[in-house]
Amino acid sequence: FEVFADMDKVALSLLRGVCQLPGYVATAKGFFREVGIDVRAAVEPTATVVPDRLIRGDVQFAVMPWTRVAAANVRGEPLVLVCGSGCEEAAILVRTGVRTEDVKRVAVPQRGGIKDLTAQGLLEDLGWGGTESLRLPSGDGAILALVGQGADAASMVEPYSTMLEELQIARVVRRAGDLWPGVPGCSLTTTREIVDGNPDLVRRTVAAFVRGARFADENPDEAAAIAAGFIGIAPRFVRAALSRCRPNVRALTHTAAMDGVLALMQRLGYLDRRPDSGFYDGSFLAAAT
Repeated sequence: FEVFADMDKVALSLLRGVCQLPGYVATAKGFFREVGIDVRAAVEPTATVVPDRLIRGDVQFAVMPWTRVAAANVRGEPLVLVCGSGCEEAAILVRTGVRTEDVKRVAVPQRGGIKDLTAQGLLEDLGWGGTESLRLPSGDGAILALVGQGADAASMVEPYSTMLEELQIARVVRRAGDLWPGVPGCSLTTTREIVDGNPDLVRRTVAAFVRGARFADENPDEAAAIAAGFIGIAPRFVRAALSRCRPNVRALTHTAAMDGVLALMQRLGYLDRRPDSGFYDGSFLAAAT
């Protein structure tokens, strides 16, 4: 990669999780800079704030739940998915000492994200049709509710699922992939204005992001150490999680899994129709790979 003298300044919103690993690595290893992008990466408090930040132009790219981009498309908001990242990243955990059939209260984040949808999609499969859903403002809240024994079960993403299993606080009983094999999660997103007005910037951003994913796949120990600085938990938990769940830049091509999620979103009333095809542009990933 050539190092450019004049850098494009880009703000990138990230969240906390293994699904964000390509963004962490590309930032820490300088892959964005090597394609002429001076990136300012920030870890946001929750995914719900990210769509508005993109639409206002506060940030130019974000790694966020693809389901929120689908919902934005239905509302007429110009968000576009440009590369996969997370894949089968959500899981349902039951607190240690609680039998699966005795679960009465399930902690889930605000509606619309893959953690919420995984929980909603698996309630019937787990025989939890009569359970109470405890809605929390963030994924962190759902984790704390489970640890604090305010809930019997909770939906969360990696590496937190692995962390709680390793600490013997809870056990995974189902994963998103059990319901929707290959289902994408958080994905690299930008706006229609940037895709149409500056496609070269999108091309270079996706290229650096894909390189970050490739590095993480080939160097999981170093990638786990990098991710620990963004996520805030010990590298050993991140490394263990990577043995169960790794980012997949091609996850957005898993259309059967996405169709299953979109159908559930319609049944739950989260969407009144399917998004149009413009909510995902795969041309930049094709060019990068």
